[in-house]
Amino acid sequence: MPGRLTDSTRAFREAFSSKGLRRLQLALAGSVIGDWAFSIALAVYAYDAGGAKAVGLLALARWTLAAFAAPFLSVLADRYRRRSVMLASDSIRLLATAGAAVAVWTSAPAVIVYAAALIVTAVSTAFQPAQTALLPSLTSSPEQLTAANVVTSTIESVGTFLGPALGGLMLVWAGTGTVMAIDSLTFAWSLVMLSGIPRGERPIREAEAAGILAEVGEGFAAVGSNPRMRLIMGLFGAQVFVSGAISVLIVVMALQLLHMGQSGVGLLNAAIGVGGVLGSVVAAALVGRGRQSLNFAGGLVLWGVPIALVAAFTNSGFALAMLVVVGIGNVLVDVAGLTLLQRVAPDDVLGRVFGVLETVFSLAVGLGGAAAPLMIDLIGIRGALVATGALLPVLVVITWPMLIRLDVGVLLPERVALMRGVPFLEPLAEATLERISGLLEPVAVAAGEAVFDQGDAGDRFYLIESGEASVVQDGTEVTRLGEGGYFGEIALVQDIPRTATVRATSELALLALDRDEFIAAVTGHAPSREAADAVISSRLSGLRAGVATL
Repeated sequence: MPGRLTDSTRAFREAFSSKGLRRLQLALAGSVIGDWAFSIALAVYAYDAGGAKAVGLLALARWTLAAFAAPFLSVLADRYRRRSVMLASDSIRLLATAGAAVAVWTSAPAVIVYAAALIVTAVSTAFQPAQTALLPSLTSSPEQLTAANVVTSTIESVGTFLGPALGGLMLVWAGTGTVMAIDSLTFAWSLVMLSGIPRGERPIREAEAAGILAEVGEGFAAVGSNPRMRLIMGLFGAQVFVSGAISVLIVVMALQLLHMGQSGVGLLNAAIGVGGVLGSVVAAALVGRGRQSLNFAGGLVLWGVPIALVAAFTNSGFALAMLVVVGIGNVLVDVAGLTLLQRVAPDDVLGRVFGVLETVFSLAVGLGGAAAPLMIDLIGIRGALVATGALLPVLVVITWPMLIRLDVGVLLPERVALMRGVPFLEPLAEATLERISGLLEPVAVAAGEAVFDQGDAGDRFYLIESGEASVVQDGTEVTRLGEGGYFGEIALVQDIPRTATVRATSELALLALDRDEFIAAVTGHAPSREAADAVISSRLSGLRAGVATL
């Protein structure tokens, strides 16, 4: 345990000492607080303009638009520099909120304010995927990535109640238009913070998709073809479904089951927020623990069991305590789930994967909110609480064999260490190496057998785990490779036939990486491509001289 705490402390220290990470988190804080405060001011404006019906219709329009826009706008994070996408999102939201303020001050038609609100909602769906996809490139270790996600989750938890609180207080002191104008300044703050982050590289893909629909489809296809991502997305969606149901059940709990009155609704919701802050402390203590799958499962259980227990023990103090536990579980799910997705999803579709996640969130929370009243009518408030609370623990039990295999690199540290010894793999981000480590396929070659022959088509890159191989060109041995050696990159990068034969001189244990994954990883990262070109140039020169390796 002391070792884990040391790892956690070091990762947090590195996260906050890194200029890029620090500015990214401060930019996120401005974005989250601005979005929430604007939503409160908007709700008050809509109520004054058209009553509760206008508030409900506007909320429905914003949730529906977010669900539709997320997969399309997340494409931008895989087309352009992710920092640039965030800067554009902030700029548009700044102008839209400022425009809404002017519209309120000048008593312009309400439709103008609503249009500005929809613009803010739409472009916000581009910010979050880009921010989450950018994080791994700014970190240098799994612990630092997890620590950065803890900070992100803390900011979002605090922003969830700080943004509405600030918006509500400012509405007391100033008019709706003034609050919206102040909201625009939070996006200006985010812009300033982002401007201090290195531009980074534009995501590089082997081929451009045929159009926007094809690119959106690639995000969904990436999730659909990867069992790990499907599981994470599915459980995330189930958790948000429960969250949507709880937002309705809390109202009925406070008024009918616990008899806390209208103020009880606010208290119960605040308890989840308090739990979110406490959960950040718990998640921080678990940074040094590599098994994010266990943290993910634990968070899901903490989301469910306390809700079911409230039905059995109808006491307001107990209910508040249980919802604090739910808040803790919420942070664990967020941190572990996001970290796992960042480490599993390929970088070239990472933005779109998080766009899919945003869509799942938007749909699931709506379905949960719609299902809660139906459950109350069918089985009563107690039954609804038990059914809702039981959902996530039951899913954890059902998916447990797959859940415990979610972690990629932390289960295969020796593979990551082996890849670190390859000049053109060493510059890759830790998260990328971890993902690749899970894709390496063990290959056994008996002594005397050829791995491939000179002139063969190149389909794989190889790392030697153990044993020895002979490199032969035109019938002459030019070198031998042992443990930690690597070969096969020349044919893949230059798209030419194999330049030599590689034959096992003893029983050979190899790790093979398919051509497409190798090309995407190496050529999509400038330092790796430069290192690969240097290695290939050296090896080809050596082969011509008959003294070097493949």
